[in-house]
Amino acid sequence: MSKSKSYHEDLIESLRNPREAEAYLNAALEEEDPELFLLALRNVAEAQGGVAQLAEKAKLNRESLYKMLSERGNPELRSLEALLHALGFRLAVTATR
Repeated sequence: MSKSKSYHEDLIESLRNPREAEAYLNAALEEEDPELFLLALRNVAEAQGGVAQLAEKAKLNRESLYKMLSERGNPELRSLEALLHALGFRLAVTATR
């Protein structure tokens, strides 16, 4: 009998694909819920090798990055930009009308 993967394992595996991660982060942004977006960022960070590796790549302090991505995180724009750049993404603005 084979074991089935959990939803989280499947999600993390799919987020290793940059296009999947991009769509996932954009979907989270569309919900207009900062906590949901931070959760999405945590999941993408995990898929890309974890927070420690990402902190090094983004040139951010590991502990600061953990705090930034926590449920109560409130990242500064500069830190968010560095994190997204390390993940291979950038911020963009689109019109709502």
